[in-house]
Amino acid sequence: MTLGELVEKLGGKLAQGDPGWNVKDVSSCERAGLFDLIFSDTRATIAEALGSNAGVIVLQPGQADAYPPGKSIVETDQPRLWFARAAKLLAPLPSAAGIHPAAIVAATASLGAGVTVGAVAVVEAGAEIGAGTRIEAGAIIGHGVRIGADCRIYPRAVLYPGVTLGDRVLVHAGAVLGADGFGYVRDAKTGAYTQFPQQGTLVIEDDVEIGANSTIDRGALKETRIGRGTKIDNLVHVGHNCEIGENVILVALTGISGSSTVGSGAVIAGQVGIGDHAHVGPGVILGGQSGVFNGKTLTNEGHKPGTVFFGTPARPLKQVLREQATLARLAKSHGKSNGKE
Repeated sequence: MTLGELVEKLGGKLAQGDPGWNVKDVSSCERAGLFDLIFSDTRATIAEALGSNAGVIVLQPGQADAYPPGKSIVETDQPRLWFARAAKLLAPLPSAAGIHPAAIVAATASLGAGVTVGAVAVVEAGAEIGAGTRIEAGAIIGHGVRIGADCRIYPRAVLYPGVTLGDRVLVHAGAVLGADGFGYVRDAKTGAYTQFPQQGTLVIEDDVEIGANSTIDRGALKETRIGRGTKIDNLVHVGHNCEIGENVILVALTGISGSSTVGSGAVIAGQVGIGDHAHVGPGVILGGQSGVFNGKTLTNEGHKPGTVFFGTPARPLKQVLREQATLARLAKSHGKSNGKE
């Protein structure tokens, strides 16, 4: 793709260079070649970027006093974002390969134009697959599943019956979508457990990415929903009846119990535990290994934007640090009073 085509699609300003220059790939400063594109978004890295072998450099306006000759320079307010979007354009999905002879596709399944179904993949009766979607080897698409256009279902992912995916959804290897939620009713007399009905649905909206070996349960009697643009890391679990807002980040080993909500724009770091019927408000940032108790509500109300919550129960990080400092002083004082110092 030419540099001019990239600028036309992504915006920004070609401050120096030839719009007809052929850009083959993105790269790092250390490994870049003449036909590669790199970026710099800090003054600390600009010298390294300008001194590299890269033919194209993306940076913020005014980041450098002068540009060396022979370099193509793109100016944009968000170089990292421009770089990431360029990477997608320069590395498109493989072309459609059709239905592999070893795939199993039910006669009543509906496949749009350009759909690929890999070896040993199964598409069950009544499933609807949108145009340009790729079902990779060994994936299982259950009865009545609906998948939008330009999705990619990686090897050995499993979509249970009744799951709905929007457009451009990525489901990485080993993910399981729409399994029964963990809901049981206990007999007070015998102690035996009977499963509460798990017959709801799971809806994944457009542009969601679900990491490898993550699991999202269907609703019990209603739906579980993952909002548009949300990104889910590997090894995340979302329980039944949960509602996750738009553009949420869920990092590895996070667990969200049933009937909880996470507001749009929230960032949930690794190993966070959220109890059932809990509510995390829009834009909340939860630090790693934090916890939200059952039924509790955590919001940014009364706090500065960008406040990080930490600990169990989760509270503002500054408060946690003050508490830890106070405990350390008390422990030291206690040790002195007992003659241990």
